[in-house]
Amino acid sequence: MKLARKMITLVSAMAMAAGLTSAAMAADPIKIGVAGAHSGDLASYGLPTVKAAELVAKDVNARGGINGRKVVLLVEDDVCKPEVATNTATKLVSKGVNVVIGHICSGATKAALPIYKASDVIVISPSATDSSLTQSGDYPNFYRTIAPNNAQARTEVDFVVNVLGAKKVAIIHDKGDYGKGFAQDAKNFLEKEGKAKVVLFEGITPGAVDYSAVVQKVKRSGADVVIFGGYHPEASKIVTQMRKKRMKTIFVSDDGVKDDTFIKVAGKYAEGVYATGPADVSSNPITREYREKHVKAYGEEPGAFFDNAVAAALALTNAIEKAGSTDPKAIAKALHTENVETPFGSIRFDENGDAIGVGYVVYKVENGKFVAVK
Repeated sequence: MKLARKMITLVSAMAMAAGLTSAAMAADPIKIGVAGAHSGDLASYGLPTVKAAELVAKDVNARGGINGRKVVLLVEDDVCKPEVATNTATKLVSKGVNVVIGHICSGATKAALPIYKASDVIVISPSATDSSLTQSGDYPNFYRTIAPNNAQARTEVDFVVNVLGAKKVAIIHDKGDYGKGFAQDAKNFLEKEGKAKVVLFEGITPGAVDYSAVVQKVKRSGADVVIFGGYHPEASKIVTQMRKKRMKTIFVSDDGVKDDTFIKVAGKYAEGVYATGPADVSSNPITREYREKHVKAYGEEPGAFFDNAVAAALALTNAIEKAGSTDPKAIAKALHTENVETPFGSIRFDENGDAIGVGYVVYKVENGKFVAVK
């Protein structure tokens, strides 16, 4: 009897241990990294993504998690600088992150991707648009919920030539992966079609106080339109200096400028500036749902790329659920084959990692607000 009792006790203990192990494994959280500019001049681009991830994670966990596993967020700031982004990526990988939402800026994203690639971590950005990130084939672990720079440049060049009727175009860029890449795409389209002449292609140094030299070059070029590739801190200074010199040259830029911060900084000089950006999806019920949740949770309207970030978070959590695990190959397969409902409609990803059906429209600053050009 004693032997029988011992056997029963041992079997019970093993069963309990097995149960505890199973429960512990089931309780292991899914770690989602959120990387981007969370401080500095470009925080207005990165913080909306943090809040989008928080809102989606809250909803997922309220439903019991993904396949019984809760979602936790690991948030890391890269200040939109490539040299910091590599440390950010290393931190997230060392913490055992399963997937990453981010980074925000193309240069930082390009710097961080080799680290994630080496660790087989899938990354999905709401805003990194440099065309080479998906089209070079160098980063098969990278996806995005925003269209690439060449699609943005295509939209912008068509608008500048066919709608504004420009004949002479000056192109300025910030020498970065994002700004210069966009500017080069625009230059290529203009030169290939020959409808307008590129009269200036010039790089500037980000962070400078005075851009009067390049402004003077634009003036001497006789350009009808300036196309700027870069971010709002530089754009606001350049357009301000142009207008103070009474230059009426039309200023057109990219989604790195389509942010309310540009209008706040440039003030009255922002009026009339055009910028491309993701399509207005405010009528989509998922867009409305998450914007309302943002206002309720944070007391303000969401900022730039919030809708793209919601789409990224929904796409990733859906793919993990459909994959039934955090295995990168299974997640990748689900991203390519399983449609998911997002602020941009039902999306999945093409063979390069770009979201199918996501594009750009042109906006204009009117009375202190960006308004879509019909």
